[in-house]
Amino acid sequence: MEFREFSGKTVDDAIIEAATSLGIASSELEIEIVNKGTSGFLGLGSKPAVIKAKPKQEVKDEIDEILATAKKPGQKKAKSAPKPAAAPAPEKVEKSFEEKPAKAEVKNDFEKVEKDFSSNYNEDKREEFLEPAEIDDSIIDETRAYLEQLFKAMDLEATIEISLDKMTRTMNIDVEGPEMGIIIGKRGQTLDSLQYLISLFVNRKCDTYLRIKLDTENYRERRRETLENLAKNIAFKVKKSRRSFTLEPMNPYERRIIHSTLQGDKFVATKSEGEEPNRRVVIYPKKFNK
Repeated sequence: MEFREFSGKTVDDAIIEAATSLGIASSELEIEIVNKGTSGFLGLGSKPAVIKAKPKQEVKDEIDEILATAKKPGQKKAKSAPKPAAAPAPEKVEKSFEEKPAKAEVKNDFEKVEKDFSSNYNEDKREEFLEPAEIDDSIIDETRAYLEQLFKAMDLEATIEISLDKMTRTMNIDVEGPEMGIIIGKRGQTLDSLQYLISLFVNRKCDTYLRIKLDTENYRERRRETLENLAKNIAFKVKKSRRSFTLEPMNPYERRIIHSTLQGDKFVATKSEGEEPNRRVVIYPKKFNK
């Protein structure tokens, strides 16, 4: 496998991005540092760190071995190992997909905002309503004006598109511009923080509670696809090695994607360990009765 280029705010961030994209642990990477990056003055004029990375030779050999033994079209199916006995009742740790967001430190209206921010729009659990809400469309103009002031303070050029879905009580905001990497931030952290601020602003103005979904350059969907591929790649490795694998620290929304992707897998399970902000997903083999 050839070297691929990855970038991040720091070298460590670039390494995490490489490990996530390639679906392996950072310790299994062969790394070359291209640019250590600079922080600039007060964040201005900063340059990202750039590395080149690929799996170490032993990891590459293992991947090649897996691909070589996989069934190809036209080949006869290899004899499978005896089927294991029925799996025992799921262990308590397998409840991790229902992981609850961290308890909010604020009360009343802010508690709901905190909950939405933590779950970050789990589309599978979105509440359904029978009729559209009565919401004044002026909230769109007020939100746009608030964002324009925010981006002006950040010295960013941005085009703002806002749509309001009154049936689902959701405001969708899409931002475009030449420097959207600054808005996204490290693994989407800046984007999440901005979404949280907008949610606080909007729900102070609006009588009906609105969920806010902020996105740029289709980052949310691209990140989801990356994490789903990561989960499947690591699960495949866990099945082969019968050993647990601990992923890099992730926020609650990203951990839910990993849990959701693998929740129906017959051979592996997931759980979360550690404390925020270093809480991680562990993918481990399920045990079967012999």
